[in-house]
Amino acid sequence: MRETPSVTAREAVLRAAGLPAVDLGAVVAEQDDPLVFATVSGAHLYGFPSRDSDVDLRGAHLLPTAALVGLHEPAETRTLMWEQDGVEMDLVSHDLRKFARLLLRRNGYVLEQLLSPLVVHTTPVHAELTALAPGLLTSHHAHHYRGFATTQWRLFEKTGELKPLLYTLRVLLTGIHLMDSGRVQPHLPTLAGESAAPAYIPELIAAKEEAEHGPAGEVVEAVRLRRDIEALHARLDAAQVATALPDAPGGRDALHDLIVRTRLGC
Repeated sequence: MRETPSVTAREAVLRAAGLPAVDLGAVVAEQDDPLVFATVSGAHLYGFPSRDSDVDLRGAHLLPTAALVGLHEPAETRTLMWEQDGVEMDLVSHDLRKFARLLLRRNGYVLEQLLSPLVVHTTPVHAELTALAPGLLTSHHAHHYRGFATTQWRLFEKTGELKPLLYTLRVLLTGIHLMDSGRVQPHLPTLAGESAAPAYIPELIAAKEEAEHGPAGEVVEAVRLRRDIEALHARLDAAQVATALPDAPGGRDALHDLIVRTRLGC
């Protein structure tokens, strides 16, 4: 699997998203099994990194065929955490077969990782997966975004910090956008500009840039905030009812074919 587009152009996109100037390519070269793709997720993808945000790398790798046909069960998911040039970094990667199984569930995260414009490493298999993504979207992806928003809101109520509040707003707006348009858009500043989103979102993002765990209370009053979150939940509910997205994903056979071709070609 050969890596494709211009490294210079790719690095420019990463820098524009606020990624620190660390050698992410070295991470790819150090992996035991070939990476199908690696992208940046987390706050850099969502458009609200702080000065001290870590770098979240996500992707898929390809286990050798021998690891899958014997008696031993291979670890299909790998998690690495380290510090590089003073920056905290982590990489979570799934074997291609497991990644495909996740894509067939109502898992918005793996779709966001697959479609992330912040590309560190790509291959023709990555391109094929990306081409299949529109057929994997369903109305039930709203449950993913609704559930995570609820979890983050509870965390915000305990801590009062900007980070879980921004995650709450981000996933609700992403879910609404997906139900309305059939497209995955995880970038909060873009969502704030396109949707009838709360006007104070840019202020919250600016505050988080200064402090990863800063308080939100100085930007917006609690009563207004609760009212707005409830309204976004109602919008997501209505958007799910009205969406043109199907109940079940397509593309299962195409994913199966891609996995077999890729595995046997190694």
